[in-house]
Amino acid sequence: MIIMMKKPTMVDITGKDIVYREAEAYGRIRLRKETIDAIANKQIEKGDPISIAALAGIQAAKLTPQLLPLCHPINITKVDVECSIEDEMHIGCRSFVRAIAKTGVEMEALTAVTVALVTIWDVVKKYEKDNSGQYPETMIEEIRVVKKFKKEV
Repeated sequence: MIIMMKKPTMVDITGKDIVYREAEAYGRIRLRKETIDAIANKQIEKGDPISIAALAGIQAAKLTPQLLPLCHPINITKVDVECSIEDEMHIGCRSFVRAIAKTGVEMEALTAVTVALVTIWDVVKKYEKDNSGQYPETMIEEIRVVKKFKKEV
């Protein structure tokens, strides 16, 4: 049996109206308690993972169409990424993205959160490895769009 796959194509948004759009995304990373303590006490060799992650997330949102092949390039008007220690084992990250565009900004918000969390992992990986170089406790969790909004301009 031959299965014909549909050719990948970018959705045509030519006829869509330009509207104000925003999206919020969330995710978190699980770390060892000792790593969270080291972050809180500013003892991470590479620097503050929370600040570094926020910058990485902002940059990632702007690069989303270069990373996702069918994502439309849009003029983002605002990106904010907030990361913070949630409890003794988690750092949470939220992204807020705005644009006046023909298509939504959910992918930009998700990309911002994802890259922020991966950046935290990169900055603290030295502290998360076990004796065999594995990451038995480190886990990125719950990445999702929390909300999206649009209104006519």
